[in-house]
Amino acid sequence: MTSTPNLQFKFVNYTGLGDGPSVIIMGATHGNEICGTEAIRRVMAELDSGALRIAAGSVTFVPIVNPLAYAKNERNGERNLNRNLFPKDEPQDFEDRIANWLCPLLAQHDVLLDLHSFNAAHGEPFVMVGPVNNGGPLEPFGQAEKERALARRLGVRRFVTGWMAAYGGGVQRRSRGNADELETVLRYGVGTTEYMRTTGGYALTLECGQHVDPQAPQVAYRAILNTLAFLKLIEAPEPEPVPFDEMEALQMVVVHDKEDAGDVFSRSWASFDPVAEGEQIGTRADGRPVLAEFSGRILFPDAKAGANSEWYYLTRANPEFGRD
Repeated sequence: MTSTPNLQFKFVNYTGLGDGPSVIIMGATHGNEICGTEAIRRVMAELDSGALRIAAGSVTFVPIVNPLAYAKNERNGERNLNRNLFPKDEPQDFEDRIANWLCPLLAQHDVLLDLHSFNAAHGEPFVMVGPVNNGGPLEPFGQAEKERALARRLGVRRFVTGWMAAYGGGVQRRSRGNADELETVLRYGVGTTEYMRTTGGYALTLECGQHVDPQAPQVAYRAILNTLAFLKLIEAPEPEPVPFDEMEALQMVVVHDKEDAGDVFSRSWASFDPVAEGEQIGTRADGRPVLAEFSGRILFPDAKAGANSEWYYLTRANPEFGRD
């Protein structure tokens, strides 16, 4: 494991006099996604100066979740923290050590807002939202109404659901019915928000814009203030929800894997690019075309993906979002 003697974990808590929920807000889960860090420090400065005050409940800020990745200015320290996020009796890497500190901290809170940014050259901010209420084995959940109400007040208009279902479907295809392998790999799909939901809380991942977009920290800052106001931690007008007719809600439906390192995209795709049914997405190494099975938008295309790993997701409109 990389030597990390000079690194430490830090969180700051502000607690009001009144009763209210406990909220945790995080930045730099990925080390090169610093818009959340900048916004958190801005809000903390306002709290410290008295310009802002926590009146009820409590908020915990984690400006830098992954200090190794942050020090490297890279996405990961030794691996992707936002996968396989569980406490480990025998931590194998730096991210395991983060998990052993972070997971118990998450479990002490009711609500998580995790602030990220993305690598695409263009694109508007969006929020990743969890499943509808269900008692199923994949991702049981019982607070969809609260989670979606908060999502509609973060200040963005694009919403993406269905991560674990689409990811799980891909895992099932790859596992070919191997139950032990299926369970192991599904655990790999658990990141900060998925873990938070296992503790009884609810959670949102906000992708605030492109990594170096100067507006991304402002998107994060607005989302923090809107969260604190909506949950009544600060004395401020309640933010209005984005109107239904202005929303774009997308459901992740299917993930397609790279079967061979020689599989290539037909062009340079970016997340949320529209695709038409039958449109060619790419070409397999043996020359077979890869076609879109329905009209929708592509998400998380990864031209550098390795063989037998996630290559791209397809989404379609989710008109029921917010009305479930």
